[in-house]
Amino acid sequence: MAINDSPDRLNVIVEGSKVIGDLMTESNLRIDGEVKGNVASTSKVVIGVNGKINGNLSCLDADIEGNVEGTLKVENLLTLRNTANVNGEITTSKLQIEEGAEFSGNCKMNNNANNQPGSSTISAAPEAQEENETQDIVY
Repeated sequence: MAINDSPDRLNVIVEGSKVIGDLMTESNLRIDGEVKGNVASTSKVVIGVNGKINGNLSCLDADIEGNVEGTLKVENLLTLRNTANVNGEITTSKLQIEEGAEFSGNCKMNNNANNQPGSSTISAAPEAQEENETQDIVY
C-alpha cells in the first residue's frame, strides 16, 4: 500500500460543509459537502452522493456519486456511479459509467490522460440521445 493510499491520510469534507476556494492535497480525498473552486489531488478523489464540486477536478483516480460541474482530468480510472451527475469536459485513461449516471459534455480518452495522438473523443448530450437511437459505449 502506497503512503498516499493509507486510510490515515484521508481528507474528508463532510456533508453540510462548504469550501470556497481551491483545494490541493497529496492524499486521498472524500467530498460529501460542497466545494466551489478547483480540486487537485495526487491520489484518489471520491465524491459522495451529496457531494458537489463547482470547479475543475484533477486527480489520479476518481469515484463520483454526486455532482460535478467543470473540467475533470483523471490520470487513471474515472468511475461515474449510478447517482453521478457530471456536466463538463472529461479527460481520462479509463472510464466506467454505471447505468443511471448522467453525463453531459465531451470525453477524451487517452493512454495517460495527456493530450497525445491516438486518443478518442466521445460527446454526450441529452439532445443527441433524444434525436438519435440510444447507443451503449463500452471500454
